[in-house]
Amino acid sequence: MHFEFDQTTQEYLTRVQDFLDAEIYPAEAELDRQLAEDPQRWERQPVLRQLQESARSRGLWNLFLTGDGGAGLTNLQYAPLAELSGRSPKLAPAAMNCNAPDSGNMELLRDFGTAEQKEKWLKPLLDGRIRSTFCMTEPEVASSDATNVTTSIERDGNEYVINGRKWWSSGAMSAEAKIFILMGKTDPQAERHRQQSMILIPRETPGVKIERALSVFGYDDRDHGGHAEISFTNVRVPAANIIKGEGEGFAIAQARLGPGRIHHCMRVLGMAERTLEIMTKRAREREAFGHPLAKQGVVRQWVAESRITIESLRLLVLKTAWLMDRYGNKKAHTEIQAIKIAVPREIQVVVDRGIQLLGGAGLSQDTPLAELYAQVRGLRLADGPDEVHLSSLGRAQLRPA
Repeated sequence: MHFEFDQTTQEYLTRVQDFLDAEIYPAEAELDRQLAEDPQRWERQPVLRQLQESARSRGLWNLFLTGDGGAGLTNLQYAPLAELSGRSPKLAPAAMNCNAPDSGNMELLRDFGTAEQKEKWLKPLLDGRIRSTFCMTEPEVASSDATNVTTSIERDGNEYVINGRKWWSSGAMSAEAKIFILMGKTDPQAERHRQQSMILIPRETPGVKIERALSVFGYDDRDHGGHAEISFTNVRVPAANIIKGEGEGFAIAQARLGPGRIHHCMRVLGMAERTLEIMTKRAREREAFGHPLAKQGVVRQWVAESRITIESLRLLVLKTAWLMDRYGNKKAHTEIQAIKIAVPREIQVVVDRGIQLLGGAGLSQDTPLAELYAQVRGLRLADGPDEVHLSSLGRAQLRPA
C-alpha cells in the first residue's frame, strides 16, 4: 500500500477543500438560523439546496458511489474526501449527496434492485430529488442480533402484507423520504439467516404511520430528516417490491452495512480533526492562572494523544479501504469490524477532551463539540454495539489456524 494519494484523489481533495472553505463553513451559521426559524420543519433547508446545486456544478456529487451515477472513485480514493466532509457533518455530506442513510440505500438498490426498482427509486435518489429511509431496528427486541426482527412480511397473492414496528429509522421524519427499505421476516421457520427479507414500501402506503421523532442526547438531527419510530399495520405492497428474493434480507443487510461502516469512520476522522483544530486555537488564545492554556502540561498531553489517535486510526481506515478495493468486502471483514469498534470509541475520547478544554463553551451551542460528541457516541450503537463486534472479532481471532 502506497501512502501518497494518487493524482485523481489529490485533485478531488483540492476541490472539496475549496468547497468547504468557500461555501460550507460560511453556511453553517445560516443553517442553524434557518432551522431555528421553523422548529417543526424536517425538510432540507434552502441553504442546503443551494449548496447541493453548487456541489453539482463543481462535480462533487455522489462521490461515494462507484459505477453508473457516481464519480467512479475507489474506497481508497473516497476515504480522504469523506474525512473532509466529516469536518462539517451537518452540511457537507448532504450537500454532495453522500449522506446516510441514502448512500447505503443507493448502494443496496444498485447491487440488488431490479431494473424496475432502480428506475423508480434509485434514479431519483441519485439525482437528489427524494430521500429514503432504512427500517431495520425494532423497539421490542434486541436489535444487536439482526435475526431477532419480528416485523412480518407475509405473501398474499400478488402482494406482501407487512405488520410491525421500527425505530431509529433515519431521515423518516422528512416528507422527502419517499421510500422505506424494510427488513422483516418472510419465513420464521427457515434457517436462522434465511428467515429475513427486505422490501420496498412507499411512504404514502396505507398503514404506514410515523409515531414520533427520536432525539440523540436531545439533538433531533432535523438537518438530516430526523429519526423516527414507525408502525406498519396491514401495509400492502406489490410482490415485485421484494428486494432480490425471499430469504435474502440478512445477506443484503451485511452487504449494505459494511461499506456504511467505513463511510461513518471516514467522516468521524474529519470530526476529530475539526475538534483538534478547535482545541489548539483555544489553547493558544485562552489564559488561566497567568499563562496560556497551551503551556499547561495536561493540555499538551491531550493534544499530543489526540494527534496520535487520529493518525493511527486514519491508517487503519485507509488500510481497510485498500483491502476492500483489492480483495472485496468479505476479505476486509476483520478490518471493517476493527474500525467500527475503534474509530467512534477513540474519537469520542478526543471530542471529550475538546469539551473539557473549552469548559462551558464546549457544552454550549457556540461550538460544534457537544453535537459532535452526541453523533460519535451514537455511532457506538449504530449498525451494532461495540460489544457485538468485539465478540465477533475475538471469536474470529481465536479460531484455529
